Amino acid sequence: MEDSSDAGLDRIDRALLRLLQQDGRLSNADLARMANISPATCHRRTRRLFEAGMIRGIHAAVVPHRVDRGVLVIVGVVLDRSTPESFAAFESAILHLPFVLDCHLVAGDFDFFLKIRVRDIADFNRLHGEALIALPGVRQTRTFFVMKEVIDNAPLAF
Repeated sequence: MEDSSDAGLDRIDRALLRLLQQDGRLSNADLARMANISPATCHRRTRRLFEAGMIRGIHAAVVPHRVDRGVLVIVGVVLDRSTPESFAAFESAILHLPFVLDCHLVAGDFDFFLKIRVRDIADFNRLHGEALIALPGVRQTRTFFVMKEVIDNAPLAF
């Protein structure tokens, strides 16, 4: 097994991860063929990658505008206090908002950035007024409506 600086991943592990990111529906036989390994080796290595927590899951890539969620909104959030307790309260509450796709604690002018998908601006306006500004500790939000998605959910490079 060749050593790598990528958390103990060798060339074959990286190939499997790349291939699965491109198409998580590949059969074990197809994945093995594309990685140039036997199906038994492929199954064992893929199972090990899951067990090691390197693969969180396999998901469908839903086309947002086909399911009436074509508007992408990024929201910067500033909390009224920068304490572990206020961050924890916000993080706990945000987990219950199904329209929030991503939530990131960041350094800089904002405390968090949220990625949200909605039907339209009116839908976002309703969610903002009813849910976002009511979150614990929210002092300010700044909303960015995405005009064009250049790269979205790109696979990790190995």
